[in-house]
Amino acid sequence: METTRSLPPSVERKHIHSRHVESHGFLRADGLWDIEARIKDTKTYFTRNADGRERQPGEALHHMEVRLTLDDTLKVFNAIAIIAGSPFDECSDAANPVRGLIGATVGPGWRKAIDEAMGGVRGCTHVRELILAMATVAYQTIPNYRAHERRERGEPTRTIGKPGHQIGKCLGWDTDGPVVARLTPELVGWRPQSWSRLFEHAGARDKWMGCGVRVLLGPLPGRRRRPPVGHVLMA
Repeated sequence: METTRSLPPSVERKHIHSRHVESHGFLRADGLWDIEARIKDTKTYFTRNADGRERQPGEALHHMEVRLTLDDTLKVFNAIAIIAGSPFDECSDAANPVRGLIGATVGPGWRKAIDEAMGGVRGCTHVRELILAMATVAYQTIPNYRAHERRERGEPTRTIGKPGHQIGKCLGWDTDGPVVARLTPELVGWRPQSWSRLFEHAGARDKWMGCGVRVLLGPLPGRRRRPPVGHVLMA
């Protein structure tokens, strides 16, 4: 639910810079999805860079757009970027490496996939920032709309006992918090399977492991809540 809250007033100040980021998700006629985003930087004053390129107030210093085409599993079927505004003519070539994301999947390892495709001097800092944030847009678009369709058909929107992608990823969906207890009580205290296997191998509440690493399966002293996944302390 949206509220009327806003930031408190600041001191007297002068507007200098604006960054506008806009993202959209689309269901295509062929059953795939387009996730599109654009970023635009503007100044409130006249600028001239080291190459002599001039920008009037409100004219874009950076203007980049990206489209990722995904399927329901969030796999990238196509990727395209344009650089419509940049400090240097050479920057336009930094749009091409985005095609290296084709075949990758939005989810764990997404940041690594971006770095491998267009990291460092092969790509553009602003395009990388934009694509990284597009992951959340994809999640908001695709799984949520598929759940909406199932709800419209009177079908279950989730599998009981199966954590959604958001579980354990923020304060609201804390598996030790009130929202999970209220909406998905079967997931209270849920931990990722990889950590569960680690704890099973530990075989005890307080187990010494190799290399002087101690795994504590209970709460740290003085903490009201138990830790998210366990604590690893150096002996």
